[in-house]
Amino acid sequence: MTALRIGSRGSKLALWQANFIRDELARERGVAAEIVIIKTSGDRFQQGGVGQIGLKGVFIKELEDALLSKEVDFAVHSMKDVPTEIPAGLAFPAIYRRVDVRDCLVAREKRKFADLPQGARVGTSSLRRQAQLRHIRPDLTVLELRGNVDTRLRKLDEGQYDAIVLAKAGLDRLGWSEKISDVFDAESMLPAVGQGALGIECRAADSHVMELLAKLDHAETRAGVTAERALLARLEGGCQVPLGAWGRLEAGRLRLDAIVLAADGSQHVRDSVSGAPERAAALGNELAEKLLAAGAGRLLQLAGRANYGS
Repeated sequence: MTALRIGSRGSKLALWQANFIRDELARERGVAAEIVIIKTSGDRFQQGGVGQIGLKGVFIKELEDALLSKEVDFAVHSMKDVPTEIPAGLAFPAIYRRVDVRDCLVAREKRKFADLPQGARVGTSSLRRQAQLRHIRPDLTVLELRGNVDTRLRKLDEGQYDAIVLAKAGLDRLGWSEKISDVFDAESMLPAVGQGALGIECRAADSHVMELLAKLDHAETRAGVTAERALLARLEGGCQVPLGAWGRLEAGRLRLDAIVLAADGSQHVRDSVSGAPERAAALGNELAEKLLAAGAGRLLQLAGRANYGS
């Protein structure tokens, strides 16, 4: 059998993820695969701000184009990079077992978050992190930070920032956990939708590949991520918003927490729901409606989303 072709970005983290899934397929299914590097818009515009390049599929669009044109057989994504709308003809037969969902701090002199001095320059590209940081500590100077993980760490080392905030899962996967100064509790700094989970995407009509990849699916992770993505789809329509969400199983029930904030962190609404894992998408929609009823629409308008009523 011809080796399958895995589409991947060329960053260290993306290649780690693609190699990891390749090795899992070889171990679990005896299937050989090779990695094909695809350059994405997000890679080409590393220095652009969120407002300049947009974020809807910026890290995966070209990978999906390569799938649709049959240049590759499947692609591995960080689920937090995947828009809620999936192109016709594509599917996610597997969402791999989730790892640590938390955000972490990497600081000069290994300072803890509570020990950062007033006015410390903290870098992150995420509106979600920016808003939550400003909510928790309005005394900090929160700055835009773009680039791959190694680029962000280099900018910290160069003194452009006093600290940066990253997904802990990425540093753990790259073997850089020792760089972490502090870890945010997931309940006080809610993660991004899909954070810590890998999604494997292929052509829906390719039944052989669909069947192979489905063996790597993790039902508990899929339930949590499905609830988070349903919430996101109802609230944002594909653009980046200051929203954190975390779906996980507790005592057999799916619990979903979410927060929507003003971009400056000064206001927020937060709530949670729980129910049967089989109702994951419905729970996500239910929580979205609760948040909108509590004023999330107004906060989203303040953050630049103009399509919400009061």
